[in-house]
Amino acid sequence: MARWVLSECGVKPLPGFYHHPSRNGIASRTYMVSEIRPPLLASRPHILRSSLGLFTSCKGKNWALNVSAPERVASVDEVDERERVDVVNGVEGEGEGEGGIDLSAAPPFRLSDIRAAIPNHCWVKDPWKSMSYVVRDVVVVVGLAAAAAYFNNWAVWPLYWLAQGTMFWALFVIGHDCGHGSFSNDPKLNSIVGHILHSSILVPYHGWRISHRTHHQNHGHVENDESWHPLTEKLYRSLDKATKTLRFTLPFPMLAYPFYLWSRSPGKKGSHFNPNSDLFVPSERNDILTSTACWAAMVALLGCLTVVMGPLEVLKLYGIPYVIFVMCLDIVTYLHHHGHDDKLPWYRGEEWSYLRGGLTTLDRDYGWINNIHHDIGTHVIHHLFPQIPHYHLVEATEAAKPVLGKYYREPEKSWPLPLHLFGVLVKSMKSDHFVSDTGDIVYYQTDPDLS
Repeated sequence: MARWVLSECGVKPLPGFYHHPSRNGIASRTYMVSEIRPPLLASRPHILRSSLGLFTSCKGKNWALNVSAPERVASVDEVDERERVDVVNGVEGEGEGEGGIDLSAAPPFRLSDIRAAIPNHCWVKDPWKSMSYVVRDVVVVVGLAAAAAYFNNWAVWPLYWLAQGTMFWALFVIGHDCGHGSFSNDPKLNSIVGHILHSSILVPYHGWRISHRTHHQNHGHVENDESWHPLTEKLYRSLDKATKTLRFTLPFPMLAYPFYLWSRSPGKKGSHFNPNSDLFVPSERNDILTSTACWAAMVALLGCLTVVMGPLEVLKLYGIPYVIFVMCLDIVTYLHHHGHDDKLPWYRGEEWSYLRGGLTTLDRDYGWINNIHHDIGTHVIHHLFPQIPHYHLVEATEAAKPVLGKYYREPEKSWPLPLHLFGVLVKSMKSDHFVSDTGDIVYYQTDPDLS
């Protein structure tokens, strides 16, 4: 069953240069990645090189202070722009935006241009402000549980499940900031808060953080991305009918996250709980053991509560909200990379760059939920600069829009509740099935038998 699991979106940044062979014995490329600094700090230009190899991990414990993104990428003048035909892998006219601009092409601006447009204070991490959001969320979670247990009425429980599941998702987003190092400049504080929040909702903090780092470092890359990346046509055709149905028929894909944690997605191997997994390098072994132990402690606590309170009470208070949380996580992360009216490009080889991959992500408006889940819908700037705290993302996005131009896809405005996104989700699941086995710029294609 785990084969149908889709990839999900932990960032442990890399040092400037580091190289190691992949676990299957195939040598991987060496990457050059430098920390993105606020505009007032001196910077040195670097060009992020793309590769089909695996990114490697950093040594030491200073991961929370660094950022897995390049200082700058090649400008449009530095990129060998090859002539493109109007038909790419059988999809005619994809990539052309309003005004005939090919949005799959290298943009006429650099990562440093976007960075320079963002106000200086948006880069400042305030641990007290970050902790205030933790306190707010925890108080709401405890208050909701206490109120539901007090009333213990079947007219109240469904409202509680929806509200508490959303709050579990909010806790995840704060832990996600800890994984990026955007919670504070103190790696120990980030790790402690991240472990507490993520373990409470059955997420292995370090295991997820590391795989999420891979997602950010490879966003938009067909083979190397780690979050909802596309299946190639050959791999797609090799799946049995049941696996295809589970992967592309709602609600099954929206329950994928726990399965992904255990066994990743088709075509990839490894578990977020196993320190010997291909996801990790030997230097990360203790991190994975720590997170797995914290996860196991939470499972043991839930087991004790089941004995004391009874399985039905634990199911009502924790189990169903956990399922709602998983659905929130899968829906939000999927829609940040799928479902635009104009299909989004995916890249391979020399066509991929950190900047071009990041520009294929999407912002989404969630109405009232924007504030509840800490503005995670402002996803483009978050992907390009994951060290910006969540409480500055909206302002940073507005400041960057003039630079991004038509490469920024404005999200559809939401009603108080983002019900419009369910239609977007259904449409994408029916049409976005696989990409071509060849080609450096590809788009999702549809299996007519499945749709």
